[in-house]
Amino acid sequence: MIIDFFQESVPFSSYMVGAGTYLIAAFTSIISVANPLGAMPVFISLTDQNSDKERVVIAQKAAFFMFVILTIFFLGGTYIMSFFGISLPGIRIAGGLIIMRAAYAMLTPGHGDRKLSQKDKEAAKSKEDVSFSPMAMPMLSGPGSIAVVIGLASQAEGMMDLAIVVVAIILCALIAYLILRLAPISAKYIGPTGMSAVTRMMGFIAMCIAVQFILNGISSFFSVG
Repeated sequence: MIIDFFQESVPFSSYMVGAGTYLIAAFTSIISVANPLGAMPVFISLTDQNSDKERVVIAQKAAFFMFVILTIFFLGGTYIMSFFGISLPGIRIAGGLIIMRAAYAMLTPGHGDRKLSQKDKEAAKSKEDVSFSPMAMPMLSGPGSIAVVIGLASQAEGMMDLAIVVVAIILCALIAYLILRLAPISAKYIGPTGMSAVTRMMGFIAMCIAVQFILNGISSFFSVG
């Protein structure tokens, strides 16, 4: 379904049985790259001195900022790229390469976990609020997630497609909030092994998306040429 969703030889809307299928495809694409489970250890580490009530507020704000960042790039990313003279095939290929890098890190043992350097961690802990940086950006809405939403925008056909993807972004933000909200509890049950398995599964999906983005970009480049 994910691969079919990104095909361009036939308009992708023809693959959709309905808006629900499109929504699931967009949601899966974004959440697999955003991977809020991978941000959970960083959230726990940065908020270890905060109360439960403060953690809830930070999680809420991080999820809200994630929604704002991804929506801005989704709605305006292609126009920004066009302003700099970057073609849609170029956006798709570049986005695919960025997603591929993130997916490789998720699939590679020892590199899949999202970590901050000690210097960045100390700087983050000195802040009163870590919800925007580093939690919302780059942990939840980093280059890979931004590349996905720009890629979705470049392939959207009509206002309905745009609205569905915005709903998918909202759902991803809600899932991210729930994961961060329950992070202290779920980390005990999932454990490092479980988190590693989920991260690798997300990495494989992200790698497939990256390859399809690149293939779509190459195909559309030669078809235009």
